[in-house]
Amino acid sequence: MPEPLFRRLALIGVGLIGSSLARVARERGDIAAEVVATARSAETRQRVIELDIVDRVEPTAALAVEGADCIIMCAPVGAYAAIAAEIAPHLAPGSIISDVGSTKQSVIRDVGPLVPEGVHFVPAHPLAGTEHSGPDAGFATLFRDRWCLLTPPPGTDEAAVEKIAELWRRCGSAVEVMDPNHHDRVLAIVSHLPHLIAFTICGTADDLAGESRQQVLKFAATGFRDFTRIAASDPEMWRDVFLNNREALLEMLARFTEDAQAMARAVRWGDAAYIEDKVERGRAIRRSLIELRQA
Repeated sequence: MPEPLFRRLALIGVGLIGSSLARVARERGDIAAEVVATARSAETRQRVIELDIVDRVEPTAALAVEGADCIIMCAPVGAYAAIAAEIAPHLAPGSIISDVGSTKQSVIRDVGPLVPEGVHFVPAHPLAGTEHSGPDAGFATLFRDRWCLLTPPPGTDEAAVEKIAELWRRCGSAVEVMDPNHHDRVLAIVSHLPHLIAFTICGTADDLAGESRQQVLKFAATGFRDFTRIAASDPEMWRDVFLNNREALLEMLARFTEDAQAMARAVRWGDAAYIEDKVERGRAIRRSLIELRQA
């Protein structure tokens, strides 16, 4: 077995992503010699102890990062500034701080200025997840055959970037380095906008008057069920994602709204060719995802 990448890996937050990281690190043995974790609530910390997925659980982030050579923030992105401020005085020189957040410009804005001299900062985003949350939701194969995008600020130590890339490769992911602005625009269309639409459609269904609402739930077809799966996602996490990728999300929403209005006109005026073209383009995208093993 290769030498562990890190002596001590500290996980700040042990939800779906954090607990999956803990499990794969425990299962493989070559990611970290020791895995330490902390979580905001005492209930979550106790549950992590019961699950026995880390070597040690600490009551605070400051204690969790003591002596760690890799720290990964696995909390909602809106909490990052407060976490960074708490742990900054306790970070060891030469250590690497990373994250798993779905917005990258906001992470660099909130965390970057608080990273001490001599500590390396390598933001990351594993494109993996389910609608479930909490430490019980994680599983060791979550990141297998998925992408992890790294968005290191200019001048970041290349060896630190490579170590974080290797961590994710050992988790089973393919890794790509991307500009943070480009990352946020891409994720706005492939992830953030679909979630916004799913939450909105479910809200529309929930607002229907009495009997209509019951019929919607009783006879929900596959399309609506797919939206409800997405809409079951963690509300705190998605609140923070929407607010921290506001500009890119609103731009993509405006483009989607224009396209939806064009489709509505086609339906209204019986433009069968336009409708058929849109459906066929959707089918082509689905085929491409299957070919790329991303479906």
